[in-house]
Amino acid sequence: MTAIFGIPIQALLGQLLLGLVNGSFYAVLSLGLAVIFGLLNIINFAHGALYMLGAFVAWMGLQYLGLNYWLMLLVAPLVVGLVGIVLERTLIRHLYKLDHLYGLLLTFGLTLLIEGLFRSLYGVSGQPYATPELLKGGVNLGFMYLPIYRGWVVVASIVICLLTWYVIERTRLGALLRAGTENPKLVEAFGVNVPLLVTLTYGFGVALAGFAGVLAAPIMQVSPLMGSNLIIVVFAVVVIGGMGSIMGSIVTGLGLGVIEGFTKVFWPEASNTVVFIIMVIVLLLRPAGLFGKEK
Repeated sequence: MTAIFGIPIQALLGQLLLGLVNGSFYAVLSLGLAVIFGLLNIINFAHGALYMLGAFVAWMGLQYLGLNYWLMLLVAPLVVGLVGIVLERTLIRHLYKLDHLYGLLLTFGLTLLIEGLFRSLYGVSGQPYATPELLKGGVNLGFMYLPIYRGWVVVASIVICLLTWYVIERTRLGALLRAGTENPKLVEAFGVNVPLLVTLTYGFGVALAGFAGVLAAPIMQVSPLMGSNLIIVVFAVVVIGGMGSIMGSIVTGLGLGVIEGFTKVFWPEASNTVVFIIMVIVLLLRPAGLFGKEK
């Protein structure tokens, strides 16, 4: 059996896969945070709770309505996006001109409210969600066994991330979004409904969290605590990549997932803290993040 530094190659490739799966969730979630912060300047601490909501909407759709996984990949992000639109229209829009701390406190309160509601309804033990029939099993690659569903998670996450980057950075709609958040009065003078664009941007950002929740449901137990267990790491990913940087969130999320996976092989005790160690180093050397712009 081939080994690198005394570690079997199969173990390394297995951790690479695990790291890519975790990195895919980091990338999609941090991308949603980056969209909301970069365009709206709001630190959305409720992102983890809305990720959990996406997983629960998928579970409830299957449990109570018999809606399958493929349909919920579309429905759950729409439901979470609509919840985000209601939150933006009623609460968050009043904070755009205030200090970031107010947005952080409000969204933290929303997190406690949403998690508390689901904890009282379903407890904390978690609910199972079956892997769709089409994605069950695995493929023997010769050097490792690749579970089909985990491969699907990586591919789906990368496709969604790249499409989001393209829309925001390379299309007229993305240009209007960026211009509308930087100089809303000028853009409104050209007949653009800037408040509607802002509302839809927040809805889209949290819909990404809902999409990640559906992807996570067959892998993790659908639990009210699944978002709070992940959100701090995702915030660290956003800080490392650069607050508001779209491509930074994607690249950093995937990269840190792989680094975390390899750390579990070579230094298991540090696997839970390696992301934060990297964050401290990056902030010392480049406070704006790896892809952020110095102001």
